[in-house]
Amino acid sequence: MDFVRVDEATKYYAYDYEDYECKDKSGETLIEEILKDPEFQEIKALEIGDWGGAWEDDCQALIDGIVENKERFSHIERLFMGDMDFESCEVSWIMQGNYSKLWDAMPQLKSLTIKGSLELELGDICHEGLEELTIICGGLPKYVIESIRDAKLPNLKKLLLYLGVDDYGFDGDVDTIKDFLEKSNFPKLTYLGLTDSEIQDEIAEIVVESKYMGQLETLDLSMGSFSDKGAELLLQKLPLFPNIKILDVHYNYLTDKMVRKLEMFPIDVDASENNKPDEYGGQIYMTPMLTE
Repeated sequence: MDFVRVDEATKYYAYDYEDYECKDKSGETLIEEILKDPEFQEIKALEIGDWGGAWEDDCQALIDGIVENKERFSHIERLFMGDMDFESCEVSWIMQGNYSKLWDAMPQLKSLTIKGSLELELGDICHEGLEELTIICGGLPKYVIESIRDAKLPNLKKLLLYLGVDDYGFDGDVDTIKDFLEKSNFPKLTYLGLTDSEIQDEIAEIVVESKYMGQLETLDLSMGSFSDKGAELLLQKLPLFPNIKILDVHYNYLTDKMVRKLEMFPIDVDASENNKPDEYGGQIYMTPMLTE
């Protein structure tokens, strides 16, 4: 059992392997223990790690428990569901749940982070107060991207999506991202992260032509196959958007020469963690940072 006060406003709750295998702990018991914790009412940020065998049991009991006890969770402004490392469960194995009822149950929520995409359902998203939405996974299904595309989030400021690869759930393509950028409506968005993709250069090309470029302060294209091709495009386009103050392309496949060029921009640029492409059977592979 791992119940830790991270800081004055945050507490982390998780079970370990022994809790799950030997003590019959689960999502149902975890929600009960959270509510019984005398420190729970003091926090504003709730981080939930492994709820017990996250590779074979989803987190629906936790989501349902929050919805059923929404008055007792009314002080929670930040929620992270699935905050666990690979030693607890590989990201591509984390069984998620259906968040459709959470939007109405937590009107005070400002930030939601979800890790894992197996069986993830967001439903019809409508939330006046949400300012940050992050989904961390090895592959984001197209239907989830479409749910976010159609979301009514008038105060969303930060959107960070790990797109991942097709082997672990990403079944979209460049047109999926183009459609997303064209049809979504986030008037207050200042941080856009479309990351961890094996088509990162193509995504960069679509993003720089999108309606959001004129309002962003942070452009995050990190953790994917971003190469000199995408960087050349940014060198041409970014000077047109003085509103952008931060460019994040860390974990990339840039040459040293291109890194130096990007770092000459009069903005905050993170082009660290350079990788070399792999070659097998005459094919070049540039693997995103997070897959399995």
